[in-house]
Amino acid sequence: MSEEKKTKPKRSSQGPFSIWHGMKISGLYNLMKLGPQLSWTKAGRIALLPPMALYNSTMAAVESLLYGRRIRETEPVAPPIFILGFWRSGTTLLHNLMDSDPQFTTTTLYQTVFPWHFLTTQTVASRLTAAFIPESRPMDNVRVGWDVAQEDEVALCVMTQLSPYLMVTFPYQFEIIRRYIDIEAISEQDRQRWCSALDTLIRKVTLRTPKQLVLKSPSHTFRIQTLLKMYPGAKFIYIYRDPFDVFNSNCHLRQTMATENTLGENPKGGFEDDVIKWYNEGFTSYQTNKWSIPEGDLCEVKYEELAADPLGQMNRIYEQLSLQNVDAMRAAIEPQVEELKKYKKNKFDRDPHWVKEVYQRCRAAYDEFGYPPPNDGQIEAA
Repeated sequence: MSEEKKTKPKRSSQGPFSIWHGMKISGLYNLMKLGPQLSWTKAGRIALLPPMALYNSTMAAVESLLYGRRIRETEPVAPPIFILGFWRSGTTLLHNLMDSDPQFTTTTLYQTVFPWHFLTTQTVASRLTAAFIPESRPMDNVRVGWDVAQEDEVALCVMTQLSPYLMVTFPYQFEIIRRYIDIEAISEQDRQRWCSALDTLIRKVTLRTPKQLVLKSPSHTFRIQTLLKMYPGAKFIYIYRDPFDVFNSNCHLRQTMATENTLGENPKGGFEDDVIKWYNEGFTSYQTNKWSIPEGDLCEVKYEELAADPLGQMNRIYEQLSLQNVDAMRAAIEPQVEELKKYKKNKFDRDPHWVKEVYQRCRAAYDEFGYPPPNDGQIEAA
């Protein structure tokens, strides 16, 4: 067993609030049709669902009246830049670095939790409710705020319920989680609804801040073909990390995010096998579909190199993708470098059994990305 101190789950500071409080009445109905477990221990969280759904439906109608025509007429400034990579591979670090560049914009936490009406409510509501937002994310030490970059998958889950992020309230129903990871595999009606939601979200964010969007969602790693069809000329950045570090952090992520957002009893672990399966599915999907991305529109980044040399790796990304305004990017990121070095990563035990299991079952990823096998002591201890 490693001597590193294992990171303990944080105590929730979201109180009764969760991702589900951004849905409209129709979304709440769709969620309940799936039959989530409900527990009296989450009574406050559950009790807020109907009034919040009514509020969101009302404000969505107001926003449609005020901005509907302008939203429909708004076009993206340029095809988006999509950040891909399995969960806990460093996508957030890369997202925040890209968002530092003033030529880009992205979806914020407020916009993703309240996608139906942020054009109408964000300016006032985000200030009034800022005190309810935790200082950092529940699964790590990344800063949180209504105005901080957030992945668009949260908004897509709130808008459509066609998202693997259903996992946070169905932690052990893996068939539900898998159902919406590949948009090409769902029904035509659901696919159109999902594509319409992403299109609307991009138009609304562009209307509020008319700049090229940088969107980060690990789920999009499975959706390359769909994104290429929707946004010809889009650029992609794929980030990868040591598979065992990804595995360890994902098990922690599943437990933490379900605890923060479930409507039922808190899960009791046991995600290891599914995390490995899902990791391999994501690896295979990316390796298969990346060849569809035109030359010059894809850049691959190693997390460990980005963390060690953010400026050098960002320079390489900009050069490989032919992105402009490198000097402005450097000026924005240089002041952050020292602070990034001080960032405290989570530390987890390296259970010899799972060290061996991950290496054996994810060997293709180790070989492809050039990570060495675990040392003999860890293998033998298993």
